[in-house]
Amino acid sequence: MSTTLSPLIRADGSATYTDNGYSVIGAVNGPVEVQRRDELPEEATVDVAIRPAAGVGGKLCSSLVVGIIIDSVLGVRERHLESIIQSTLRRVILVSAHPRTLIQVTLQIIVTPEDDSASTSLPQAASTISVLPALFQASILALLSTSIPLSMTLTSISIAVDYFGNLVSNPSAQQIKAASSIHVLAFSSRRELLVVESEEVEGVDGFGIDVWEAVHEKARLICHGHEQDPGDSEDMSMNLEDDSNLENALRGAVQSKMAKEHRWKENVG
Repeated sequence: MSTTLSPLIRADGSATYTDNGYSVIGAVNGPVEVQRRDELPEEATVDVAIRPAAGVGGKLCSSLVVGIIIDSVLGVRERHLESIIQSTLRRVILVSAHPRTLIQVTLQIIVTPEDDSASTSLPQAASTISVLPALFQASILALLSTSIPLSMTLTSISIAVDYFGNLVSNPSAQQIKAASSIHVLAFSSRRELLVVESEEVEGVDGFGIDVWEAVHEKARLICHGHEQDPGDSEDMSMNLEDDSNLENALRGAVQSKMAKEHRWKENVG
């Protein structure tokens, strides 16, 4: 996993996130003026746009077949992912702090796993939701770079379940193809479950509650690690320095950025 904060100079905030074969760059602009038709009187409007690695998401095209015009909308999967991310970010951002404004989040998928076809917007052979964790992390880092008030942060992970019941975190494209189901979970910094998206392979009966509980527990440990006893301050401080879970790894990336930006103060002092 690698992250970069503020790589774009013309955006209010930006970040890149690379992990598990995906690389996503996120840009945030706002709060800015919103069009009257999209204006909300008591909170900010959150707009999310996903740009695929190849092709144009949401492009409307027509083809003539036996004298009949068939309209097909490309980028349906991007629109589905946009709706998931938008509804989640509305819970994360303090939208009430900026009423009647617009917060724009643009996510450009730069790299997809090598097994995916370069001619498609998002990987068809693997899974529609496998890119969700990278999109979530890029958007949160970009929002942090923008200094927009947030009520919480989030971390996300994908878990695949093979036909033998084994759980694989951050599965590759080949592992997703061989899986009976794939799950994407996102947890808030309060350890609350924010997002659950699952896909099953056609012809499979599905997964039971025992599999779901195992997936949830594994995802929670990856995102937040083991819960510490609130009375044990030494263990808590050690846990904050441990980057084995996603929350601490992302916190470390932000702290490194802040330390770099404030280094001039130490030199002046």
